[in-house]
Amino acid sequence: MNAISTPDPNPNMDLSARDFDSLSRFIGEASGIRISATKKTMVEGRLRGRVRALGFATLRDYCIYLFREGGLAEEGDRIIDAITTNKTDFFREVEHFHFLTHTALPELTRNGAFQGEPLRTWSCAASIGAEAYSLAMVLADYSSEVRSLRFSVLATDICNDVLGVGAEAIYPEAMTSPIPQHMRARYLMRSRDRSASEVRIVPELRERVSFARLNLVDPGYRLPTQMQIAFCRNVLIYFDKATQHTVLSRICESIVAGGYLFVGHSETITGFSLPLRQVAPTVFARV
Repeated sequence: MNAISTPDPNPNMDLSARDFDSLSRFIGEASGIRISATKKTMVEGRLRGRVRALGFATLRDYCIYLFREGGLAEEGDRIIDAITTNKTDFFREVEHFHFLTHTALPELTRNGAFQGEPLRTWSCAASIGAEAYSLAMVLADYSSEVRSLRFSVLATDICNDVLGVGAEAIYPEAMTSPIPQHMRARYLMRSRDRSASEVRIVPELRERVSFARLNLVDPGYRLPTQMQIAFCRNVLIYFDKATQHTVLSRICESIVAGGYLFVGHSETITGFSLPLRQVAPTVFARV
């Protein structure tokens, strides 16, 4: 998760109600993320770094630059990067990976859903890549049993900074504890500098995972091809109901019939008219 700065005692680093409303409206329109009034202190803390980096004395000066002097053209992506919460873990909500191994992958391979082409999977809100590499580890393990299985993982996120971390694939060793032991031995490399306490994903797995910036609320995005598996977990909670439906509808267009959509355990699609059939808790088949 992005660090939240300690509140600055300088009142000039507070947002006026008008500036906060303008920022909230921009963030909502650009990313779909709802920013309520209760998040004002968080927004102030996350943007103070940008204020200082650009040499402004106050958040008010920064907002004048954004909204009166056209600064959003330069700063818009950086604001989204600063505001976005990037909580992620390897093998988060591990039941999904069990379902993938024991149900989804056998079904897809038995039905010939990808007909000799690589199995295509998508981590829709990949953050720094822990979910995407967890997927890749499961698929690589499965492919050692099903020799004909080739696969790719597309990892997308709205935040540029985290995509760079994911592509580099270097993580604190402590972060890897949820990874099963046999996968840690097979897919992680220890740093040569043992004092660094870092690991890196092995090259043969990194080459299966591609990272790209994608805004799920952008009506113009198109994936190069449909996916058999899509993980869209713990991102819907940041959208209002209308945006959730729009985002899910677009994702469904990118999943082949018979493919699978996984959402977060705290999320629901109840009440939405979507071409999906529930097959397990928070797991859906595309119909």
